[in-house]
Amino acid sequence: MSRKMLIKPFRSIESAATATHNWRRRQILKAGASTLVLGLSVAAPRLAWATSVIGVRVWPARDYTRVTIESDQPLQNSQQLLQGPDRLVVDLSGLDLDDALKNLVSKITPNDPQIQAVRVGQYQQHVVRMVFDLKGSVKPQVFMLQPVGSYKYRLVFDLYPAVAPDPLMDLLAQTERKQQQLDAREAMKDSAPPSTPSTLAGPNTPPAHDNSDAFFERYAQNDANASSGAPHPAPPVPPAVVVPPSPKPAVPKPPVIAQRNNANNANTGSDDGASSDDYGFTAPKPGKRGTTRLLTVAIDPGHGGEDPGAIGSAGTYEKHVALDIAKKLRAKIDAQPNMRAMMTRDADFFVPLNVRVQKARRVGADLFVSIHADAFTTPAARGSSVFALSEHGASSAAARWMANKENSSDQIGGISVQTADAAVNRALFDMSTTAQIRDSLRYGGFVLNEVGEINKLHKGSVEQAGFAVLKAPDIPSILVETAFISNPEEESKLNDDAYRDKMANAIMKGIKRYFAANPPLAKSRMT
Repeated sequence: MSRKMLIKPFRSIESAATATHNWRRRQILKAGASTLVLGLSVAAPRLAWATSVIGVRVWPARDYTRVTIESDQPLQNSQQLLQGPDRLVVDLSGLDLDDALKNLVSKITPNDPQIQAVRVGQYQQHVVRMVFDLKGSVKPQVFMLQPVGSYKYRLVFDLYPAVAPDPLMDLLAQTERKQQQLDAREAMKDSAPPSTPSTLAGPNTPPAHDNSDAFFERYAQNDANASSGAPHPAPPVPPAVVVPPSPKPAVPKPPVIAQRNNANNANTGSDDGASSDDYGFTAPKPGKRGTTRLLTVAIDPGHGGEDPGAIGSAGTYEKHVALDIAKKLRAKIDAQPNMRAMMTRDADFFVPLNVRVQKARRVGADLFVSIHADAFTTPAARGSSVFALSEHGASSAAARWMANKENSSDQIGGISVQTADAAVNRALFDMSTTAQIRDSLRYGGFVLNEVGEINKLHKGSVEQAGFAVLKAPDIPSILVETAFISNPEEESKLNDDAYRDKMANAIMKGIKRYFAANPPLAKSRMT
């Protein structure tokens, strides 16, 4: 046998072995591919359910409690409100129980006005059930928010109490403790003749001297001559009417204007035995002299809850700064014997812009002030600002930019589009009048002058833009940007308690000087 013949079979065996190996390899690869395809087909439904929860937040407040579940994909849900005991059952589809949802249990605080406790568990495959044990009857609003700003998809549960708190009733209860103080001061009426009030001042022209304290002393004592000096501007809508001379002036008395005849002052009935004439004024009960009412200031701390507002480079939240200054301002106003304050929010929760306006109108506020901390795209911007409403566009590009930023609060904070009455809101905003803007500019001028004493002004005049929160048609309204939180130096100021107190004091002084220069006519005190 030749060598060639021996080599040939050897090569044939090698080729056969290689062919067999390749065939087996192809079979293994085919089997692996089939397994992978089968695995993907089985896992496909699971991937469709794979929604991740980014965070769970709870915002308890007396007005309502909000629970927010943020996720990377929209959450399907169903809910059922049960009684005996009161509870809300929520099923979240497309979700498996994870640590974020489990942490919801620990986020319910004992002082939550609406929620007693919450239970969370895996109800079915890819279905998580939450049971909210409630402290009473609620009216839940559940809605989904699309991604905005730094937020992804948010499923929102707003639990409103069945009987909503009335800001007017709260204000009246607060007033009761001041009643005796005011009556005592009226009993100790100063016999010295009052000085003539300052003439009407322009937006940026302060009175010759600060006579606000003297004015409030006279106002608190219900001095008949307190408003008999220079002519007074008409209050905002509805306009005040000059009282004609009484045909039977047995004893000269100051006119007493009735409260506006609307739901805002539903509690000013005829408990004092007063009667109304054709001009809408109320005559005091015989033998009982008229009394002045308490001046009401609505304070609006900007942002809150889901809406943090601007955030400084050091991590300072605008919503916290605004709330602290607002509380300090409230304390200063309530310390006055003839003034009282109402806050649109007194804790860390979100209030829609139109609701802030409605609250101020409900209590018949004389003035409205919204408190914020400014921010811009660069850290160089600095200074404090005061804004009023504009009917005809913004006074500057910066003012327009600021108004757009503040008006986006509803989108960030999150409101249910279905429950927002767009027609009513448009009507309310369209009612804004030239008189309201004129008075707002005058009011803002006094506040701006005082704020300029403690911080550099971003602009030396009151700016104007279409701020939604300033559109109460019958209340002079301003928005105060206390400093630029985006400026590191001013952010440091905002973190200083002393500066925040000075800012509250400056706003307070501006309010008093506005009232002193524009004395409100005596009205029946709301009781």
